[in-house]
Amino acid sequence: MTAKRILIVEDEKAIRDMVAFGLRRAGYEVREAEDCRQARARIVDVRPDLMLVDWMLPDMSGLELTRSLKRAKDTEEIPVIMLTARAEEQDKVGGLEGGADDYITKPFSPRELLARIQAVLRRAAPAGAADVVEADGLKLDDSSHRVSAGEREIPLGPTEYRLLHFFMTHPERVFSRGQLLDRVWGGNTYVEERTVDVHIRRLRKALEPYQLERLVQTVRGAGYRFSTRDA
Repeated sequence: MTAKRILIVEDEKAIRDMVAFGLRRAGYEVREAEDCRQARARIVDVRPDLMLVDWMLPDMSGLELTRSLKRAKDTEEIPVIMLTARAEEQDKVGGLEGGADDYITKPFSPRELLARIQAVLRRAAPAGAADVVEADGLKLDDSSHRVSAGEREIPLGPTEYRLLHFFMTHPERVFSRGQLLDRVWGGNTYVEERTVDVHIRRLRKALEPYQLERLVQTVRGAGYRFSTRDA
């Protein structure tokens, strides 16, 4: 299974380093930010599966950052755990009402933090989420990084695999080229939008021998979608 990505937003380097060390040892992919501005850039670059956000940050509060993320359609589903020295009940209530999915006070033990992260990730997982996704005879097994049609394995390049994985886990939704660049390539990867068209063609060509290319549909004037329905 692909390692879950966690973004730590914490201005104190010693705490950030300690948390990052423990998370990497536990098998997570870790990114770091020292303030809200940096955090937003990291989110655009590679969307995290979960964020750890300190309450007191130099440019704006972690609570304000959390509220703004939860108001935005593209980031509202990212789980957030607040990290803070503020242990009063009213602070905890304020954090949770502000959109945080959990709240942990400093100092905290690495074991408690890992347990909280695992619990929040379990709650955030879509119903029925699994390593294997299937649609109309097409099967993608993320744990083995294999795609197949029936008993036949379909060879895909790494970008085509990521593109198909994104489509199959977000079916029936239309994504523009710009959105696909952000979500599949990463927003700080400077490639042209027509690059998406090239990889869509490659993906369809790989699926064509199995009569599955119709699943990747062009929506004129809008972008692309993955659907088992006729276009």
